[in-house]
Amino acid sequence: MRFEDGQHVHFVGIGGYGISAIARILLERGFSVSGSDRNSNLLTDALKRDGATVYQGHAADYVSGADLLVISSAVPSDHVEVRAAVEQDIPVYKRRDVLVPLMRDQQVVAIAGTHGKTTTTSMIVHILRESGHDPSYIVGGVMPSTGTNAGVGSDDIFVIEADEYDLMFHGLEPTIAVITSIEYDHPDFFKNWADLQSAFRQFVELLPNDGVLIGCGDDAATEQLLKKQNEVVAKATADGKIVRKIISYGVDFLDFVDVLGWHQHVDAEGYTVFDVDIEGKLFGRLGTVRLPLPGKHNIQNALAAIIAVNQLRVSVDEAARALATFQSTGRRFETLGRVDGITVINDYAHHPTAIKATLEATRARYPGEDVWAIWQPHMFSRTQRLLADYATAFVMADRVLITDVFAAREDPIPGVDGGAIAAAIDHPDVRHLDTFDAIVSILTQEVARPAVIIIMSAGDAPQIGETYLQRMRHHHAD
Repeated sequence: MRFEDGQHVHFVGIGGYGISAIARILLERGFSVSGSDRNSNLLTDALKRDGATVYQGHAADYVSGADLLVISSAVPSDHVEVRAAVEQDIPVYKRRDVLVPLMRDQQVVAIAGTHGKTTTTSMIVHILRESGHDPSYIVGGVMPSTGTNAGVGSDDIFVIEADEYDLMFHGLEPTIAVITSIEYDHPDFFKNWADLQSAFRQFVELLPNDGVLIGCGDDAATEQLLKKQNEVVAKATADGKIVRKIISYGVDFLDFVDVLGWHQHVDAEGYTVFDVDIEGKLFGRLGTVRLPLPGKHNIQNALAAIIAVNQLRVSVDEAARALATFQSTGRRFETLGRVDGITVINDYAHHPTAIKATLEATRARYPGEDVWAIWQPHMFSRTQRLLADYATAFVMADRVLITDVFAAREDPIPGVDGGAIAAAIDHPDVRHLDTFDAIVSILTQEVARPAVIIIMSAGDAPQIGETYLQRMRHHHAD
């Protein structure tokens, strides 16, 4: 397919991060954009403000006059607007079908991985913009520095978060590919671990022979994938062919890591400080980074970003200066507020590994404070499949409160509920509460300063923190 000037493109599920981002790119390029979703949100409000036609709810009439229909992964083939489009001979495309036409004639930097891809993508965009570049971009969150999750730049660089769900990332033609981690997730789509690994292998094969592959050597599955690619490169080099450049990074002293982040500490202002080193050799130090985000996982994200922009001729010193002013997208260790010595943080962590990393980062940033972890399980299938890993994910928390499961696109699974999940968690103080109000009441009555409340959710649980802060501020105002 090709996008043609003057086309009217209609989006079903326009409120989602992935679909709204494509809509914004086309809107900024002068296309006529319309879309529908069950509910409005900040993304749809912003698109509407900037000239898109956005409908709340769905109806056959909404597709009238459209030249193309683009649908999200959650939209079934019998959806009322899809049926109407088919009846009117309007072509219907999934998100991955339109990405190559969207990025035609661009250098594509694609960031994939089970964890860290949103933050790493945002870092790369931020560094490029701060160092004089003007990339186009698609990020799975709203960047504070731009106020949007997507934008059209004047450079020939397109930075995109490469989502593995529904094999969206197979619709890309990257020149630089970053893999932050590979762990089993999305059991509603990937049948098993082998299925997921195969998807990442196929993503890597989308690189041209002279492309660049960047991966986290600290992650076991990513390391194995990079080693296989190194074998391919070694053979191609022996045959005299142009081959991919492969660069690994990490914070652990591993033989396989090319670029290392070490000498890590938190300075007096709360910045995470680390040196960037080549192959762990002191004389290979490239620079020092002060990062306003906590945790080992964010050092890894920053290393990936530094290496990626370096392939685009941005120096480590330039990248370090930019990272010192980096603000993460919403729901990535986002401070909602602080009242009476109690800090409330909102984080997107919902996979066991992400929960562990987030709680470790919380401990590092707030030493000596009680850590209250609030977790909203996300999707029945993920919770059921990974329950054994969730059981050991909360060791760094002092108190654990668990909500009911956020269903997202699924029907309930019998026996997978908040009470059963809480019973499976290996922690001395874990409770399930079936309403957000009940959790807010517990927090109001029991949390004593100094403390940090970390809400980990990919659903609607952040409203717990907002309600708690309102209640505490009202109490102190009285």
